[in-house]
Amino acid sequence: MTIGFIYTGTTYATPDKQLTRSTTPRVLTAKFGDGYEQRVADGINTLNEEYSLDFKTRTKAEIDDIVVFLDGKKGVTSFTFTLPDSNVLSDPAGQAGVGERDVKVIATNYSINYEYDNFYSLSLTLKRVFEA
Repeated sequence: MTIGFIYTGTTYATPDKQLTRSTTPRVLTAKFGDGYEQRVADGINTLNEEYSLDFKTRTKAEIDDIVVFLDGKKGVTSFTFTLPDSNVLSDPAGQAGVGERDVKVIATNYSINYEYDNFYSLSLTLKRVFEA
């Protein structure tokens, strides 16, 4: 499979290089008067992950299709995003997929840059979600 997500049936959106993953641990901290601290993980899935990706200088039609997909999700409905991960040897079914893993995400924000003629760019931020 390829890094990215499916946005129209079988059409795959592959972002440009420089995919960025930002991870923020959720921690509860108790501070004591003498300067000591006690920390504990906050919840089960304690790592908040966000992914920043770009689709630069693509055709208007491709960017419009991706935006229609994202608009339809409204930041509420999750979708599957495939990203690189060298710790993954294969998918759960045992198929090829070395070095990739799927995560559920929602689009938290995205912006279009109208570059020239029929070529646009799209910047997108995805947030990992945990759901059944």
